Amino acid sequence: MCRHLGYLGPPVPLSSLLLDPPHALATQAWAPRDMRGGGTINADGFGVGWWPPGAAEPVRYRSAMPIWTDAALPPLAAATSSGAILAAVRSATVGLPVVETAAAPFTDGRWLFSHNGVIRGWPAAVAALARGLPVEDLLTLDAPTDSATLWALLRARLRAGEPPAKAVAALVAEVAAAAPGSRLNLLLTDGTQLIATAHGHALSARAGRGAVLISSEPLDASPAWRPVPDGHLVVATTAGLEMTPNP
Repeated sequence: MCRHLGYLGPPVPLSSLLLDPPHALATQAWAPRDMRGGGTINADGFGVGWWPPGAAEPVRYRSAMPIWTDAALPPLAAATSSGAILAAVRSATVGLPVVETAAAPFTDGRWLFSHNGVIRGWPAAVAALARGLPVEDLLTLDAPTDSATLWALLRARLRAGEPPAKAVAALVAEVAAAAPGSRLNLLLTDGTQLIATAHGHALSARAGRGAVLISSEPLDASPAWRPVPDGHLVVATTAGLEMTPNP
């Protein structure tokens, strides 16, 4: 069912989120603490996206291998710093492909996106929602997965000019109604804000000193971490974060 995180703040090495903390994302991949019945490990690929200094759009690195087996990642993560980062490790739903293109983050222009969870009854459950998408979007999905479908649905809203937080909240509500029992923890960023949902899965947040960090599970034992209640939307910038019930 995946684990993911998003960071905004002063530039930090990727390794300070992915590898170094006691419960870093790489540790969550093989020893998650709060999967809530959604699998045991996250070994079906990973990805990380970040904004280089002055860049308008993010750079992305993805792999189909478990994060702890990628020998290229530690030196890359130690040498690369950014003030805006989104990363994820994947636990593939049974029957869905384990390929690099199925790993989050998904991207379009300035956006990075991740989904932690599952759409129950996919694809039939959301076929009616997908009928409104341009055929080209459906033919060019990153992978035939529920997460890629969610990204196509959200991306269409963003391209239509819908405010990001409204688009995320509305999509979760629509998919939850069409596919009851789905786990819909979404994470979206454009490098200036983080928008996240807790819907059926674990999520925590930490803010302060000009930085904000949202993660499936806390990276360390700091008392600054706050659990995000189920059914809530988080909108965060470096100035702080706000949690509100998702409609």
